[in-house]
Amino acid sequence: MSALPNFANQSSQLNSLKHFLDLKDLSHSTLRGILTLAKQMKAMQKNRKYPLHPAKPLEGKTVALIFSKPSTRTRVSFEVGTFQLGGNPIVLSTDSMQIGRGETIADTARVLSRFVDGMVLRTGCTEDLLELAKFASVPVINGLTPASHPCQVLADVMTFEEHKGPIKNCTIAWLGDGNNVANSFIEAAAQFEFRINLATPPDFMPSKTVLEWAKKKGANIHLTTSPYEAVKNADAVLTDTWISMSDSKDGKQARLKNFSPYQVNEDLMKLAKPNALFMHCLPAHTGEEVTQAVFEGPQSVVFDEAENRLHAQKAILMWSLLSDDWQTYGNP
Repeated sequence: MSALPNFANQSSQLNSLKHFLDLKDLSHSTLRGILTLAKQMKAMQKNRKYPLHPAKPLEGKTVALIFSKPSTRTRVSFEVGTFQLGGNPIVLSTDSMQIGRGETIADTARVLSRFVDGMVLRTGCTEDLLELAKFASVPVINGLTPASHPCQVLADVMTFEEHKGPIKNCTIAWLGDGNNVANSFIEAAAQFEFRINLATPPDFMPSKTVLEWAKKKGANIHLTTSPYEAVKNADAVLTDTWISMSDSKDGKQARLKNFSPYQVNEDLMKLAKPNALFMHCLPAHTGEEVTQAVFEGPQSVVFDEAENRLHAQKAILMWSLLSDDWQTYGNP
């Protein structure tokens, strides 16, 4: 794993921690190893072998799941995944912690590191994740920030490959908001060598920093304002909700107006390859970013995506919390 950015003052111990903050921080071989383990984990669960992981690789380990934003898939998948691996998950909301009364992230990181073996943070402030990782002496996993959502995108790559085979050299079309998931998909395009076409309104493009990093890595990225151009001959069409929990009423109306041309509908899907997948990280607002017919249609794999959050995150937990033999636990 490459050194984390902006952490110049960390000790060698902290630099050696296996934080999972962004896809760009890990090597291709590590990401591919995590995906391989995730697929093995899913095969074990599909075969209903109980206990699912008889070795209980996380036995005796406790993972703090810290949420400052509402969560369904991230919370349940990490909580269930930790339990299935033999560990003990502790779910914490920032409102119920001293963070909510002014304790610093740095102090919280140093205290929790004395109690738990790893932390997952879902936050509305990217700087909080970086500070938690900087001061923690246990691995930290990014459960979502405004800047990125790497756990989601790793599960998405897993889902694509289940249905279509290797993602390398395939074309992914992203429509709508150049948000945190879009940023992580750009990083994934560089790491897994697929083409990504991003169609966004001019004022809602992805992070310039992420785009610059990906282009330096030789990623095949095409930016456009035309959803039709982005979708043409794509192997998968992806979108996300247009409305954030933090948007005001006036902001919602403005966003709906900006994004309405980017709705994924039946006519748009016809421009993609005939067997193209429709993907969405959920929750979805049918009638807005996607029509009901596409969301419930035969090309939709949205609930496979949701399920794969569990398996991908179990593999991430294994990589982060275990030593170099972490891959040996996934043999069905």
